[in-house]
Amino acid sequence: MSMFPQRRRRVVGWSAGVTLATATVLAALRIALMHRQPPRGLLHHSDRGVPYASAEHRTVLAAAGLEPSRSRAGNPYDNAAMESFMATYKRECVALAQEAGGYATPAEATADFFAYAESYYNRERLHSALGYKSPVDFEKQLN
Repeated sequence: MSMFPQRRRRVVGWSAGVTLATATVLAALRIALMHRQPPRGLLHHSDRGVPYASAEHRTVLAAAGLEPSRSRAGNPYDNAAMESFMATYKRECVALAQEAGGYATPAEATADFFAYAESYYNRERLHSALGYKSPVDFEKQLN
């Protein structure tokens, strides 16, 4: 799970789990909130997954002053930024792991995602939408 504030493309909050547990989604949200401290009224967009509809998720959003927004049923274009990130991750990372025999454990998959998101995607991968800068370099130029 992740949050992309102001279309900067940076992954700022994520968590991994073997189920669609609300706790996994909330862990990612809390990390993103800790890193960004967004202003009240910020739109938090998600797909229509069960964890995002949970009372606990809605309570955390409300406490943080975030406005929930969910994709329309059957319309992945509403969540295009996240859909694009996941497709890129699967193409650039997961596919390579599968060619090598897959992940041996959930912990190995989590470590691989961490390396991809934190070391490569945020710091090295260039994005045409950011003027061919990495998300970290793009944010540095804004500050």
